[in-house]
Amino acid sequence: MDSETTPLIRSSASGKWATVSKASSGSNPKPPYPLAARRLGVEGVVTLEVLVRPDGTPAEVRVRTSSGSPLLDDSARDTVRSRWRFIPARRGEVPVESRVTFPIR
Repeated sequence: MDSETTPLIRSSASGKWATVSKASSGSNPKPPYPLAARRLGVEGVVTLEVLVRPDGTPAEVRVRTSSGSPLLDDSARDTVRSRWRFIPARRGEVPVESRVTFPIR
């Protein structure tokens, strides 16, 4: 693999290099906009860090950078934890555990 053209990460399980996990965005729902945040006109972007299992399910979801609103952060974190699935990182043809970080508006 050429690290210039193929994105690589270190697998958290083994410390070896693997291709990057990606969210399969077509099937992942947007977090619901909390009614209280909508009424208050609160907006923001939260950055989440997800530990992705080899089967593509989230093992851990952490807020890396807050949107500034616990309502928005909680909605994004809870939705990703309970309803999102990822394309797992791979070492060769074998899916491996990895971390991925991304923003949600």
